[in-house]
Amino acid sequence: MTDPKITLYGAYWCPDCRRSKKFLGEQFVPFKWVDIEQDKEAEAFVLQKNNGKRIIPTIVFEDGSFLVEPSNAELARKLGLTTEAKKTYYDLIIIGGGPAGLTSAIYGAREGADVLLIERSALGGQASITVGLDNFPGFPEGINGQEFSERVTQQARRFGVELLQAVDVERLEEENGYHEVYTSDGKHYHSRAVLLATGASYRRLDVPGEDDYIGAGIHFCATCDGPFYKGAEEIVVIGGGNSAVEEGLHLTNFADKVTLLVRGDKLTASQIAIEKVTEPDSKVEMRYNTIVDSFEGQDSKLKSVKTRDTATGQTEELHPAAAFVFIGQQPNTEFVKDYLKTDASGFILTGHDLEHVKTKDALPFETSVPGIFAAGDARHGSVKQVASAVGEGAAASISIREFLRRG
Repeated sequence: MTDPKITLYGAYWCPDCRRSKKFLGEQFVPFKWVDIEQDKEAEAFVLQKNNGKRIIPTIVFEDGSFLVEPSNAELARKLGLTTEAKKTYYDLIIIGGGPAGLTSAIYGAREGADVLLIERSALGGQASITVGLDNFPGFPEGINGQEFSERVTQQARRFGVELLQAVDVERLEEENGYHEVYTSDGKHYHSRAVLLATGASYRRLDVPGEDDYIGAGIHFCATCDGPFYKGAEEIVVIGGGNSAVEEGLHLTNFADKVTLLVRGDKLTASQIAIEKVTEPDSKVEMRYNTIVDSFEGQDSKLKSVKTRDTATGQTEELHPAAAFVFIGQQPNTEFVKDYLKTDASGFILTGHDLEHVKTKDALPFETSVPGIFAAGDARHGSVKQVASAVGEGAAASISIREFLRRG
């Protein structure tokens, strides 16, 4: 691997530094991280670059140029990513560049629709940062998440899909029968149909080390990543609800022991799940009133989880093969929550879930606003798997085709 040509100067406590690290990582851009709290020469360099001011992140590029506290959009422009569309009108605008959005884009463009896809981060979505997809049909040996995302992206480009990256959509409006998509850079685009495929974000613990080892020992999907730890002595699961308990039980198929770290003094999962996990022969050990203070690693892999008992104050260091975080998911739908109907958690309602407010000729995957569709993890009732997201993207594209034909 070649040496990184970008150096990011920051500190562990700096949220903008974590954001920039995350953005560069999502774009698969290699960079060198320098903590100025630990390197006095680096601190002096930052002061020199910023006229005596201690401003971070300061990001220095191969040509000697640098950016100070850049937004993701500024970083994207510096990296040469496309952030502005060529036109203002499209048949279909897709918001979200994960498996659902990319699949729908391929289907739509292949049938002759003019398609614009807008992604706020990296194309491929969460699939792109998955260590490996072992359960996606057609890849008997599995496939790296980054490679899968790159292949699907190349396929979309082959059919002429216009792709924007590092562009946030702020709001949707309707004008003269067209949907208006407004972005954070002051642009807006028109379309006859819109697909919302914005996905959902796993809730993070926001503790030191978490961002550094995601995909390298820290995971959010037991079905996706559990098999990589077959034969492990111990796996840590963080959470106390249904997902944590059920996924923890699933992980016992791979590890000799699963340690469940529960913030409260009891589980909040369903009674059935609690009964399963507390059976006498269960391989799951519960630790209540326990929080994670930090993750630490070595050679770019997770090595230890530092915990604290909130009742006694006692600290401990665990050394699991992996840590799985299940403290909930948050749909990336904030910008449409007041524009169309969602469930109590913000996931978008479609299809039969909207029968009481829809007309009889409403289409599958259509939302409460005619001409706007939803697919993938942001949709209420979705399965939250790559294969199902691809399927929903394809199915939604069929409904969108019908909508466009109706004129």
